[in-house]
Amino acid sequence: MDSLGKHNQHCPVARTAALVGDTYILLILRDLSAGPRRFRDLERSVETSPRTLTARLRNMEAQGLIIRRVFAEIPPRVEYELTNKGLALAPIVEALRQFGETWLAKSP
Repeated sequence: MDSLGKHNQHCPVARTAALVGDTYILLILRDLSAGPRRFRDLERSVETSPRTLTARLRNMEAQGLIIRRVFAEIPPRVEYELTNKGLALAPIVEALRQFGETWLAKSP
């Protein structure tokens, strides 16, 4: 049984929260909603370790949220882009942004 528990496996809210509940995944979705990004650009924006970012990107790719494109260049160039499934999550990220701007105080 997965971490959702038997009852929540049937709840679409619980399943979606399990998919995007990680802060880094939400930040990656935020960045990719503006268009394709390279690994190093995501790393700077998300402010996490390369190992953590790689794990999140692999998970997102396995879930069908992003595609990874490798360009045959030297040095190799890799870009990440949202799939239609990933783009469908953009309104959730935007709602979180709006909530944060409206209801949460900014740090000094």
